[in-house]
Amino acid sequence: MHIIDIIVFLLFTGGVVAFGCSFFKKKGTSEEFTSAGRSLPGWVVGMSIFATYVSSISYLGYPGKAFSGDWNAFVFSLSIPIASYFAARYFVPFYRSQDSISAYSFLENRFGPWARIYASSCYLLTQIARTGSILYLLALPMNVLLGWHIQTIIVVTSVAIVLYSMLGGMKAVIWTEAIQGIILIGGALVCMFILLFDMPGGPVQTFSIAMEDGKFSLGSFGSSLSESTFWVCLIYGVFTNLQNYGIDQSYVQRYHTAKNEKEAKFSALFGGYLFIPVSAVFFMIGTGLYAFYKVHPGILPDGVGADYVFPFFIVNELPVGLTGLLIASIFAAGMSTIATSVTSSSTIILTDYYQRFRKHAGNRERMLVLKLSSVGVGVAGILVAFAFMSVQSALDAWWALASIFSGGMLGLFLLGYISRKARNFDAVLGVVCGVILVCWIVISPFVHANLAIVFGTLLIFLVGFLSANLLNKRRCK
Repeated sequence: MHIIDIIVFLLFTGGVVAFGCSFFKKKGTSEEFTSAGRSLPGWVVGMSIFATYVSSISYLGYPGKAFSGDWNAFVFSLSIPIASYFAARYFVPFYRSQDSISAYSFLENRFGPWARIYASSCYLLTQIARTGSILYLLALPMNVLLGWHIQTIIVVTSVAIVLYSMLGGMKAVIWTEAIQGIILIGGALVCMFILLFDMPGGPVQTFSIAMEDGKFSLGSFGSSLSESTFWVCLIYGVFTNLQNYGIDQSYVQRYHTAKNEKEAKFSALFGGYLFIPVSAVFFMIGTGLYAFYKVHPGILPDGVGADYVFPFFIVNELPVGLTGLLIASIFAAGMSTIATSVTSSSTIILTDYYQRFRKHAGNRERMLVLKLSSVGVGVAGILVAFAFMSVQSALDAWWALASIFSGGMLGLFLLGYISRKARNFDAVLGVVCGVILVCWIVISPFVHANLAIVFGTLLIFLVGFLSANLLNKRRCK
């Protein structure tokens, strides 16, 4: 590895950490930590939403999926504009009108404390799984680049990210994400063009090979529920992204950081729509890698996993300097998402758990809880990252875990948001049925695990809605 690449990478990562830490205030308040004082412009918040989406899961997982398969996973991206629209139209005004920064305080007001605890617990589990998967994927290129043990890289990376998240709070996270978002887009575009124009026959050859081998396929349009068809990916994407924009704390928290409602709406639309072309670039990189190594057989060693192909290309095929830039871009993608998970999770631990028992805690006490929670989430993420070392596809594993952990959150939210008649009993009945169904889907060979969120959401809402409208009538009689 050339010294210039190491210098480029270290300058970038060190600069990001230093920039994030520069937002530290000795007398900062918990409100500044969690909502950035409601002072940020819409484009910055929108770029932050985008950067949160483009994690190392996207940077490495998407090329890996396109390399080993096709563009089936891209269908997930096509669902984002739907969620972005609903966010700008309904979710942003709704949450901006709430007193609490917690996304789950609404559920307590509608159904009681149990609903808030249930949803926030699901969220925390999802974020810890997400942090672990990203830490693992961040470690892959560094393992190839520097030869360090993956476990060591995971620990060092987690410490660096938690440091600036803990010191700078939400303002530091969002501003660093905006900068990281610009850098990662540039890095991805550079790599794609190099892949396309380094082919003996140029971009035409890449597209020709891809078309012949069906690499641009969006998946089967069949009706199977046990396979990753076009419809399974699309429906999963719609429900997952509605949950992200509608009840995910990291998104809701960003709505509160914008300086007004108009800017908050713009941020939701901007971040969502920007992801579509950028995710297409990642899939094109994977397709380009497939064509490149087909034309140059023998260069790629046997046994290299799909998630490792892109890091291998970066280290072995890119010119000096660009290798460091691309590694830095991958780190930018991962660091932004982990920082978001750490900050939003610590906010939930404070608002939904600690303050439940310490309602009159002072600012100093709240800040201490926020910082200790950040460290705790970082440690949990490290342990999950170690577990991810044994999975075949990090993207598939993450999607399955996210669907399982969040299978009932959206349904409960929609029940409370749409049905005014629904009460505590109706919500409990719906959640119990939904959780049972999600558990069955996990072990069932007949339904794809990603659909847990779809069927869990629908069942919770329908059971709760029917209970409120039918059983309540009988009870009244």
